[in-house]
Amino acid sequence: MAHQHGITRRDFIRWAVAAPIAASTLESFLPKLAGALQDAIKEYPIIWLQASTCSGCSVSVINTIHPSIKNVILEQVLPGHQLKLMYHGTLMAAAGELSLQAAREAAEKYRGKYVLVVEGAIPTKQNGIFGSLGEKEGKAISMLMWLDQLGRDAMATLAVGTCAAYGGLSAASPNPSGSKGVTDVYKMLNIATPVINIPGCPPHPDWFIGTVAKILLYGMPQPKELDDNGRLKLFYGRSIHSRCIYRDYLDLGIFASNFGQEGCLMELGCKGPFTNADCPVRLWNGSVNWCINAGGPCIGCTEPGFPDAHSPIYQRR
Repeated sequence: MAHQHGITRRDFIRWAVAAPIAASTLESFLPKLAGALQDAIKEYPIIWLQASTCSGCSVSVINTIHPSIKNVILEQVLPGHQLKLMYHGTLMAAAGELSLQAAREAAEKYRGKYVLVVEGAIPTKQNGIFGSLGEKEGKAISMLMWLDQLGRDAMATLAVGTCAAYGGLSAASPNPSGSKGVTDVYKMLNIATPVINIPGCPPHPDWFIGTVAKILLYGMPQPKELDDNGRLKLFYGRSIHSRCIYRDYLDLGIFASNFGQEGCLMELGCKGPFTNADCPVRLWNGSVNWCINAGGPCIGCTEPGFPDAHSPIYQRR
């Protein structure tokens, strides 16, 4: 019986004696191993600045499914890489001056090492008095001033949503606040920090998570990986029109003149031919639907000039 499973009685006794010793060794060793592994994880602090925004972009991003937003901001989004959300005015528990102090401390501690995420356009007229966050010595601190301070010391800036990327709805005519996208404001302030645009009203959560993953794995994108509007070609490299489910209707000359009719939606204002995004294959709401599949035309929300350049929305351009 002793040799039936290849283990002798002598071997069993020797291992039984050694087991408590091994257990005590592991008890002291495993915490050290865990600490060493944690030290090997590269952390990327995130400061999320919400400017002139409806917060819809944040709502979209926190609806990410694979990975979940919990995985993204509390755990490792990729092996060996962890995001640390240091400040987000809506998501964090702190509020008021306490939360803003967290942003200042994070910017100072991680100077040159944090990623600045900007949501919403930046009011620029009259030194940015049309939008402020907090006060200093009794005077309002403008969003423009926050961007100036945080943008200069960031490793990179992600402009999330069309308002942050190009001005969007906030910059629509007559634009009394002089709202602009991040890139235009950086040019105005002579800030050299690289910007990646992730437009959309709102952007798909995959576009944000995918852009972050690209930076974590390979560093900042090379110029050839971005299009002329500062977007990753990976997500914005082809037009909606080129992969539209109604493309065959266009080729056959069948156009819908009213909503609900069969045919291409071009006559109802579809902006798909000059809108770049992968909505037809990415899909929205947990990958179950998208605008055109739901019977509505593409309104071109990922493009510069939206919404003014695309209006009237439901008429052919």
